[in-house]
Amino acid sequence: MNHIRTGPEVRIFGAPSRYYQGPDALDTLPQVCAGLADKPFLVVDADVLAFIGARLDAMFAGEPHIIAPFRGEVTAAAMDDIAGQARAAGADLVVGIGGGKALDVGKGCAKRAGCPFVSVPTVASNDSPTSIALAVYDDHHQMVAVETLDGSPAAVVVDTRLIAGAPAQFLRAGIGDAIAKKFEGEASQRHGGVNAHDSFQLRTAGYIADGCYRTIREFAADALAAAGSGKPTPALEAVVEANILMAGLAFENMGLGVAHGITRGLVRLPAVARAPHGFHVAYGTLVLLASEQRDDAILEDFMQFYREIGLPCSLKDMGLDRIGPELIREIAANTAIAPAGAYLLVPVGATELVAAIERVEAMALRTGRGQGHA
Repeated sequence: MNHIRTGPEVRIFGAPSRYYQGPDALDTLPQVCAGLADKPFLVVDADVLAFIGARLDAMFAGEPHIIAPFRGEVTAAAMDDIAGQARAAGADLVVGIGGGKALDVGKGCAKRAGCPFVSVPTVASNDSPTSIALAVYDDHHQMVAVETLDGSPAAVVVDTRLIAGAPAQFLRAGIGDAIAKKFEGEASQRHGGVNAHDSFQLRTAGYIADGCYRTIREFAADALAAAGSGKPTPALEAVVEANILMAGLAFENMGLGVAHGITRGLVRLPAVARAPHGFHVAYGTLVLLASEQRDDAILEDFMQFYREIGLPCSLKDMGLDRIGPELIREIAANTAIAPAGAYLLVPVGATELVAAIERVEAMALRTGRGQGHA
């Protein structure tokens, strides 16, 4: 569906047409594609293709399809090139299979080729699979733009057996990304922000964001214990649903804020840039809570939970050895001036962000255990 322009008073809720999750859900992909188009174009992460390529060949045997391996950065040039391949092949559907880069390149390909998009994540490290958004980078992995599909993905297929086989670090990063959504969405709503559809928020999105947070707090530790085993447990199923579906619906239909804004400051620091996006967001959630003048007890509760599951509580946890006032001011300044899109609202300035970061750092140091999980 093409994007329909309205005023923010006409509230919009966006979501994929279908969401499939469970062990061996990948096996449903040929049926999913057959219900949408005649000739799917599969953009597959090259590393993922190495261990599911034979499975895909068997699944699509005798059916028209094209497999395009992808490795590299999510640049406009890469998306233009792959879209050209899809058009030349006469494809009428694009499927992205892999991690965040493969999915974003697949989205960019679908947008440029004018095709619907199906998302098949093989890790649960972020909520991109359900979203209309895709990040565009330069060759040095600096974000240069955020593009959007004309409509939500036609389907999302989440094979939890595949995801359960991935290292725990991916799931942990997804938890860090997802845990922010309730607090960012509520802040956006309080401050008059809009969502990814340029509308004010419906209550439904807030209920989903709250459910996402509660699911993570209840099941994260047990889910991480199962990660890497290849055996999806009820706890892992719950957290995968929170990381991908609930978090994706929450951010797209509520909005983003300080927790994601601060990632724009962190990625400019080489030592911290190596940490996963979800670790940046988890730390940013602490800064968001501090900027809202939340009680120390709330921050302490978050830090205790982070330490239990291996998320960072401080800049030191993400690899920074020397943390001084000048560095904190640099992070705050870059956060205040670098929004990711119209639906990212940072309602505080650099001065308030400096105070919030200093408070988080002091509390992590005071509690005496803010060390080395990243």
